[in-house]
Amino acid sequence: MAYPPPTDDRAADPLGYLDIVRLPGAAGAFLPALLGRLAFAMVGLVILLAVQRATGSFAVAGSATGAFGVANVVASPYRARLVDRIGQRRALVSMAVGFAMALGTLAVLTYVDAPAWPLVLGSLVTGFFPPPLGASMRVVWSSLTPPGPTRTRAYSLDAVSEESMFTIGPLLGATLVTALSPSIALAATGCVAVVGTVGMTTSRHSRGHGPRTRGTTPSSRPLRRPGFLGVLTAMAGVGAVLGTVEIAATAFAAQQGSIGSAGTLLAALGAGSVCGGLLYGRRSWASSLTRRLLTTVLTMAVLTTALSLVSTTVPLHVGLFLLGFCIAPALVTGYLLSDHLTTADVRTEASSWINTAVNAGAALASAGIGVVVDSRSPGAGFLVGGAAAALLLVLAAATRPRS
Repeated sequence: MAYPPPTDDRAADPLGYLDIVRLPGAAGAFLPALLGRLAFAMVGLVILLAVQRATGSFAVAGSATGAFGVANVVASPYRARLVDRIGQRRALVSMAVGFAMALGTLAVLTYVDAPAWPLVLGSLVTGFFPPPLGASMRVVWSSLTPPGPTRTRAYSLDAVSEESMFTIGPLLGATLVTALSPSIALAATGCVAVVGTVGMTTSRHSRGHGPRTRGTTPSSRPLRRPGFLGVLTAMAGVGAVLGTVEIAATAFAAQQGSIGSAGTLLAALGAGSVCGGLLYGRRSWASSLTRRLLTTVLTMAVLTTALSLVSTTVPLHVGLFLLGFCIAPALVTGYLLSDHLTTADVRTEASSWINTAVNAGAALASAGIGVVVDSRSPGAGFLVGGAAAALLLVLAAATRPRS
C-alpha cells in the first residue's frame, strides 16, 4: 500500500473540539467509550485495596495488581487483533462480559477472605479481558475525520478525556471501597465496563466496524511495518518517564515528611498533560510526526533528569506540570504514527501496541526506579529514569519511520 505523504497541519482549518463531538454519531460512541475507560482507571487501585483488605498484606496486594498488569500487557495486542478480525461489537462486548465476570469472581474471593494464591490468580485472569476501548474509539475517530489537523484534534480530545478518566477513576474507586466495601467496588467496576462497552458498540459508527472481509498478509502486521518498532521504542521511553515519576515523586513526598503531597504531585503531572493535549490539538504543525515524537520524548527525558536537582516540593510541582505538558502530545503523536504506518484492517492492533509499549516501559521503570530510590534517593531515581528515556530515544531515532 502506498502511504500518503505526511500531512502539513497548516493546510486546512480543523474543526473545533465541540464541532468534533457534534459530528453525526460521534457522541454516541465517544461518551459511552469514556465511561467504559473509567472502569479501567478504577480497576488497579480497587484490586489493590480489595486484596489488601482481604489478606492484610500489601505484598500480596502488590502481587495481585502486578499479575493483573502483566496479563493486561501481554494480552493487549491479541485482544486488539481479535477486534480487527471479528468486529468491534462481538469482540468488545464478549471481553467486557468476561472482564465483569472475572471481577465478580474476585469480589466473591475477597468477600470470603480467600488465601493469597486464588486472589493473585483471579487478578491474573482478570487482566486478560479488559476490552481495548481506547484503541477501538481511535479507529472510529479515524473513520469520522480525514488525516491531518482535524484528526489530530480528535485524537487530542480523546487523549485528554481519557487522562481525565484516569484522574477521576482512582478517586471513585477508593470512595467505593471505603464507603461501601471492596467486593462491591470490584463488582461495580465490572458493571461500569459492561455498560460503557455496550453503549459504545450499539452506536452506528462502532457497528460499522464489523468483521474483516479479507485476510491480512504477514507483511501487514504492525510489527512488520517499516519504522513501527522505532515508534514503539520511543513510546516505551514515554512509559519509562511515567513509571519513574510515579515512584520517585512518591518517594520524594515521603522523604519530605508529607506523603499526602504525593497525590498533588501526580495531579500536577496530570493537569499538565490535559493542558498540553488541548494546546497540541489546537496548534497547526508543519513538522513531521516523527520529528514531533522524537522532540517530545527528548524534552521529557531532559525534564525528568532536571527534576533530580529539585530539593523542595513547590519547584517539583512546577517541574511535574511542565513534564506533564508533553505526555498527551506524545501519546497523540504515537497514535497518529500508528495510523500512518499501518493499513486500516489492523488499525486497532496498531493503536493497541502504542499503549502496550507505554505500559511496558512504565512497568519496567517502576521496578527499576524502586530499587534506585531505596538504595540511593528520589533524585537518583529521576536521574536514572531520564537517562533510560534518553537511551530509548536514541534507539528509536536509529529506526525512525520516514514520515
